[in-house]
Amino acid sequence: MTATMRAMVLTGHGGLDRYAWRTDWPRPEPEPGEVLVRVRACGLNNTDVNTRTGWYSSAVTGATGDAAGPAGDAPSWGGTPIVFPRIQGADVCGRIVAVGAGVDPARIGQRIVADTWLRDPAAPADAAKAGYLGSERDGGFAEFCTLPGGNALAIDSPLTDAELATFPCSYSTAEGMLARAGVMAGDTVLVTGASGGVGSALVQLAKRRGARVIAMAAPEKHPALAALGADRMLPRAPADPRAALAGERITVLADVVGGPAWPAPIDTLERGGRYVCSGAIAGPVVPLDLRVLYLRDLTFTGSTFLAPATMRAVVGYIERGEIAPILAAAYPLQELAAAQTAFMAKRHVGNIVVTP
Repeated sequence: MTATMRAMVLTGHGGLDRYAWRTDWPRPEPEPGEVLVRVRACGLNNTDVNTRTGWYSSAVTGATGDAAGPAGDAPSWGGTPIVFPRIQGADVCGRIVAVGAGVDPARIGQRIVADTWLRDPAAPADAAKAGYLGSERDGGFAEFCTLPGGNALAIDSPLTDAELATFPCSYSTAEGMLARAGVMAGDTVLVTGASGGVGSALVQLAKRRGARVIAMAAPEKHPALAALGADRMLPRAPADPRAALAGERITVLADVVGGPAWPAPIDTLERGGRYVCSGAIAGPVVPLDLRVLYLRDLTFTGSTFLAPATMRAVVGYIERGEIAPILAAAYPLQELAAAQTAFMAKRHVGNIVVTP
């Protein structure tokens, strides 16, 4: 290994021009308790776009991709400004090539996927002390990255590196949403944005729990969602979702879209239904009639921070073949701008990855 590596470095908030391709970036060294991973593939996610553009700032009211502008405070997902330069990329798949003090050298050579949540070892369930890979710490848009040993999860799977890189962020997010909403057999789950990374993961993981799944997505994507197990499909934004779902008992709405059409899916929930949200790609500011919330005994839940065991459970699902990757495309790392442009266009089903 050389002392330098190739990396796509985010130099500040803004457009795709804020990415700088470097072939001489210092290769990190593992600190005590850490491992050095040679990255073989890394997935893209909405959080990459949101962090780059400063979308997490309260100054932004529009869709994912809209920037905060110079007046925004542009915090990260956790509410504090990000430190630049930063290497993004949470969905790491690769192999351990070196270990820091206190890590078993036998781990060298292990194939791993990343648990994307960075936790305080003394308080792993404390969200206030948590960070995110590629946000509070450099991630996988590079040839190498370091991880705390506990975040490098060994995996035994015949799937390719690119396929494995579709799982960490999207599937752990989806599993966390379903756990927060208490989804189980007998539920009917309506999934917005079902063709995206989290949406397609929600379809598979809700089916794994025995629920009936109704997926909302553009009609041309319906065959792919049916192949994932969706029991029924609706257009991305039907004029009258409640009428379209006449006869269905929607007990859970799993939403990553928000935006101007937000009230219509809410209106499909039966009395006592549960709403869970982990994204707002169409816009974060939505109208709410509080009478709908309290007169119909609805439960609204936000879902970001995950229980420590969530990603380990997802690894088990992968190894047992209970969920499948949906790899839409793979780009060379140096073409990250093109990959992110395709990602933001939302014409794909599943996930897009880059490979160093």
